[in-house]
Amino acid sequence: MYIIEHTSSTAKNLNYIEIQNKEKESYAKIYLDLGGSLQELVLKNQTVIKEITNLSYTDTYASSILFPFANRIKDGKYEFKGKTYQFDINEKTLNNAIHGLVYNKTFEVVDKKTTETYASVKLVYHEEKISNGFPYTYAIYLEYILGQRTLDVKIKIENTDSKTFPFTIGWHPYFFSKDLFNSSIVFDSNLKVKLDNRNITDIIVSNKEGNGFTVNNRDLDDCFVLDSNKVLFTTPNYNLTLKSSEKDNFLQLYTPPVENIIAIEPTTGVSDSFNNGLGLKELEPNDIYSVSWNLEIDDF
Repeated sequence: MYIIEHTSSTAKNLNYIEIQNKEKESYAKIYLDLGGSLQELVLKNQTVIKEITNLSYTDTYASSILFPFANRIKDGKYEFKGKTYQFDINEKTLNNAIHGLVYNKTFEVVDKKTTETYASVKLVYHEEKISNGFPYTYAIYLEYILGQRTLDVKIKIENTDSKTFPFTIGWHPYFFSKDLFNSSIVFDSNLKVKLDNRNITDIIVSNKEGNGFTVNNRDLDDCFVLDSNKVLFTTPNYNLTLKSSEKDNFLQLYTPPVENIIAIEPTTGVSDSFNNGLGLKELEPNDIYSVSWNLEIDDF
């Protein structure tokens, strides 16, 4: 049987959900005040996502949901339907806006369910205040479904405004391997996004990496155009498959300055999508956009 516990302490600034089965083979920890982000994940007794303690969340954006844009917007500025908008610059060293607006928002729990084989938690965030960079209201519905070998992340974006807005969306999970040097990433891609010195999309080039690689000592901050919805992360202690419900997918890979940690990020757009249009979507008033990502660990 699965159990769900909610810890909330304003004195200690703690507000998180823990999900686990009675055997403690699977476990998830979700911080409600950090954009409903998944900071710890264990599947089949294997640590898949490990909380990063030596870097601040505002430096890593670990496991954050990236909305209304994934990655970066150059100078935080874009034009939509003939008007120019300006996001706040939160990557000051490169003068970019980065990773959207909801990574530090507080999500509310709206439903919990436990069964013998899985547990689910449904969260919501309602944006009712418009900003200069994104003058629209919206709601984000976020559901985590934890099983013994699987985790599903389901997201629904509802446009509660009277105007159509542009968006991309992504997820920024950091995965742990006991030996990242000898871990591999396998995916289908013929094209790669070439970035400039500010990590802004320059051009699309041929992917000469093949269909994946062993990480070794590579310093990664790379983006690929995927030809399928599946990515395989193979480590010495577990194999993990990440799948997206989206038809058009991009993959961002990043190695932070933390040993044996790698960000494997599924996104629907690339850096500066609000300006270059790559993966950019529009959501009309009262419409809903849905996407889900599935993690499944193999029996080792």
